[in-house]
Amino acid sequence: MAAAATPSGPRGLDAVDVVLLEALRANGRASYVELARSVGLSAPSVQDRVRRLEERGYVSGYAAVVPPQALGLGVSALVGIGQSESADQEDVARRLRDLPEIEDCYLVAGEDAFIAKVRVADVAALERTLARLQAIRGVSRTRTTVVLSTRWEGRAQPVVGDPTIAGQAPPAPAGAAVPTTGRWPVRRTVDR
Repeated sequence: MAAAATPSGPRGLDAVDVVLLEALRANGRASYVELARSVGLSAPSVQDRVRRLEERGYVSGYAAVVPPQALGLGVSALVGIGQSESADQEDVARRLRDLPEIEDCYLVAGEDAFIAKVRVADVAALERTLARLQAIRGVSRTRTTVVLSTRWEGRAQPVVGDPTIAGQAPPAPAGAAVPTTGRWPVRRTVDR
């Protein structure tokens, strides 16, 4: 029998929703039957819950995680991008989006207007990308940090607290397969 569907998590998520979200983040290809076993509900009930989570914006998509090295992208860099005072921020952001080498781009406070994560095949490709980036109207300067190695990336935050910290774990549905030590499953990528 499943736990009562009472709000216990962020923005009205109940314990079953929390376990379903964590399970989907760990394995977006899990079947409704597998998910149902993890929360003690029927597969049709879980399918309905997942559909509602999608409609409410808790799940925005499902994606395959492809290692950059598998695509021949062996060099990563973080690029701080300065914006000229007269430049329109949205215009600069649109132009940055046109560079396929930019994987992520953040509007930030501080000396830089944007921080971009760039992935390219090699240092020569990074140099060409930086030249194209610096030629964008509104970009006043760049500051590049080359990544030597990646310790981790794409780490998702737990849906509710950190279960390794006392009092932070969400209530588990009866019969649910919930980790008792360590962090919740954290590898789940969704489209933005």
